[in-house]
Order: sequence, then C-alpha cells, then structure tokens
Amino acid sequence: MMRSQGIKGPSYKFLHGNTKEITNMRRQSMGRPMDHLSHNLFPRILPDVHSWVNLYGMNFLNWYGPQAELVVTDAELIKEILNNKDDCYPKIDLEGYAKKLLGDGLSSSKGEKWAKMRKLANYVFHAESLKSMTPAMITSVEKMLERWKEYDGKEIEVFEEFRLLTSEVISKTAFGSSYSEGKKIFELLMKLTLIVSRNARKIRFPGIK
Repeated sequence: MMRSQGIKGPSYKFLHGNTKEITNMRRQSMGRPMDHLSHNLFPRILPDVHSWVNLYGMNFLNWYGPQAELVVTDAELIKEILNNKDDCYPKIDLEGYAKKLLGDGLSSSKGEKWAKMRKLANYVFHAESLKSMTPAMITSVEKMLERWKEYDGKEIEVFEEFRLLTSEVISKTAFGSSYSEGKKIFELLMKLTLIVSRNARKIRFPGIK
C-alpha cells in the first residue's frame, strides 16, 4: 500500500525487521572517533536515517520487528503531524524501561490528562517565570566557571560539565535544592536512560523479558 504511494524503504528481515541493521550502523558510526570536528552530526548519530533518506527519499518505511514504521523527515508533513488537528496520530503506548523512565508525564500522557499537564507546563515557560529563574542559572554557571579554574592547563570533559550544570539548574529552579542533594537520583536516572537506549532496538518475544 505504501509502495503504491511512492513510499519505499529497506526490506523486511524475518523476526527482527531492520533493528539489527540500525544497531550495527549506529555502533559502527559511534565506535570510531571523528576525523575532524564538525557540526554535521546527523550522519554520525543517525546513520540509518541519513543513509535511507538518501536512498529512498524524505519519507521511508522501515521495520521495528514485525511492525512497520513510517519515518517522516519532510518539514511540512512533520508540522501537520505535530498539529494533529483531527486526532489522526495517536501516541504509542510506552512499555518496559521506557515507561519506567518517562512515567506518565507530558510526553506520554493523552487526552484530558495531557491537556492539564500541558497547561501547567506552559506557565513555567512564561517570560516572567523564566526571569525569576535567571539568578539561579547565573549562580550555577559562576559555580561551574570557578570549578574550571582548577583545570588550568588540563583537558575538561565538557559533556560531563554541562550535564552537571543542567542538573544543578533543574535542581535549583524546579526543586529549590542543589545537584549534590539529589545526586543519587540523577545518577539513577542516567543509568536508566543508558539501559533504555541500549535496549531500544531489541525485539522481545511475548512472555520473555
């Protein structure tokens, strides 16, 4: 049916669909250092999407196990899907580790519950609310820069530093606390995120975890 509308994609493989191809492509891409620093990260992070867009066009079909997935990269179609005026695009039901990580929050909830949570979240991002967070953000950045003075002449793991900065800002602005007080929770969330990402493309047989 999709092919008749001009939608093509990689062929289906028994049981695992295209998940092994995707996993292997991402492992190879991320398993070697970059030849040179570049902002062109798309081919490195999502080599499967990059490759298949070039082969099959802006929108293509791949397989998550026995389930077909339509991948849309056309900006106008993405806008139409996200607007979802006629409720044609329901959210998928999360399960397993992904459900444990995201819970029943804004990204996964539906209907009235989603509308209520969206309304609450919107308030946080109003200009006046964001202004009140500025002093806490400035304090967190100053604290990080002060810490960097200890690394004079040494390399800094920037990804880790900005992860700590983000965690510190969230702790202060959302919970009136600090990263050090909630360190254990942040570490557990990092571990759970890692487990989810490692298992995202693994196909499970029914009844077997």
